[in-house]
Amino acid sequence: MASLNNKTIIITGASRGIGREIAWACARDGANIVIAAKSDEPNPKLEGTIHSVAREVEEAGGQALAIKVDVRSEEDVDNLIAKTVERFGGIDAIINNAGAIALAGVESTPLKKLDLMMQVNFRAVFLLSQKALPHLKKSDNPHILSLCPPLDMDRRWLRNHSPYTLTKYGMSMLTLGMSDEFKRYGISVNALWPRTVIHTAATSFGGKQSFDRARNPLIMADAAHTLLQTSAREVTGQLLIDEDFLRSRGETNFDQYRANPDSDKTDLMPDLFVQAPDAYVYGAQPPLGGLSEE
Repeated sequence: MASLNNKTIIITGASRGIGREIAWACARDGANIVIAAKSDEPNPKLEGTIHSVAREVEEAGGQALAIKVDVRSEEDVDNLIAKTVERFGGIDAIINNAGAIALAGVESTPLKKLDLMMQVNFRAVFLLSQKALPHLKKSDNPHILSLCPPLDMDRRWLRNHSPYTLTKYGMSMLTLGMSDEFKRYGISVNALWPRTVIHTAATSFGGKQSFDRARNPLIMADAAHTLLQTSAREVTGQLLIDEDFLRSRGETNFDQYRANPDSDKTDLMPDLFVQAPDAYVYGAQPPLGGLSEE
């Protein structure tokens, strides 16, 4: 496994939730973490800012750089790249974690919301990957990781929210394309998606029932952290599921990832784009293939 000590990792949308958890995991190895998000002032409804996460990264043993970024803005992304290289001398990995979601069909999705999802999901992956590429080429273990699902053409993922699905599948297709395109540079390009709903402040609207049947962000952080430690091109062009990937690396204790450790619920709630068995029993060995999620 490659060391993350002194490696420079840009994480978009890292002021809370999964991005924040990935930042902590990598910081404990001594990585340089660039917290790139829009939240630079406290929000009474959503805890966490780029500055609070920067403090947590440094307390965990890493170096931190907090930069306010709108991933839709080319100027902001140029500034992000320039400040990262100025501070740390290069870039070893980017994690495209920022996302926008609106679960509605074509009839009910305003053009403004479609544009937002296209820009924050698909376009931002293209933009940051392209801008970071000259610096990733110089890294001895470069990675691009995007949080997007395996491609599943089951109509259930299209009929009710095709605009959102289109933007997430676009990220997945970019992942596959960039893996082949950047092969000559030795850059690993992968996607990661949770098998189950992940409980964060942004998804807490589901109440106690979803909380009892969800996992916490640590499972995604552990999967991302493990993936970033793989040697360049050892794993690439893969649309991975968090649980499956961790199992392939020897993890067996999935109780640690329960959002509510005291819940007696044994059925977890599959995330979007995941073809779950009729009864997905918590902690059981999942069937191979045919699974996806965000």
